[in-house]
Amino acid sequence: MSGSIRIKICGITHPDDAQAAVDAGADLIGLNFVPTSARLLDLKTAEAIAERVAGQIERVAIFKDAEPEDIERVIRRIELERVQLHGDETEEDVENVDLPVIKALRGADIEAAEQYPGTMLLLDNPTEGGGNGKSWNWSDATKLLELGHDIILAGGLDPDNVGQAVDGLGDYLPWAVDVATGVEGDSIRKDPTRIAAFIKAVRKAEAGG
Repeated sequence: MSGSIRIKICGITHPDDAQAAVDAGADLIGLNFVPTSARLLDLKTAEAIAERVAGQIERVAIFKDAEPEDIERVIRRIELERVQLHGDETEEDVENVDLPVIKALRGADIEAAEQYPGTMLLLDNPTEGGGNGKSWNWSDATKLLELGHDIILAGGLDPDNVGQAVDGLGDYLPWAVDVATGVEGDSIRKDPTRIAAFIKAVRKAEAGG
């Protein structure tokens, strides 16, 4: 990790894209197991991606209201560092996962955040939810940062606006920023040039540039 803010490239669908994230200096990649997502992975592809970057980057499996046995099946097959839950999972659901959990919330919802004490929180668009690349008022996240929550800022971030999003948090820094659509080309494949530009923009913002 080359800076204070970790960078998560989400929705990786190809081993080469995972390697591009590593080469650019990202800290985490997201592997999507949400059935309705365009970036849904089968186990064979996910395993190939995870193996390609083993020991080089944190690998996060993403689920939404999945059955516990479905999560366990993926964890048994693929070497992962974290699990991200993107639905209406309860605190008990979070505690039942055998890996560190990132719990996604719609916006900076204080009441919702308090349901998951000690859990890393990913803040996405309050109305559009995850994976749609829709921006929101990222500065609202300061409410949770002030309360001591570790957050990952997400929702419509791209190389052109991530600096503004980080600056809008004032004296606080998020634990990480998360991007998927914002570093893609004409398809769901990641664009190495956009990944590099995104990371450069984050590093510039955290340095006060």
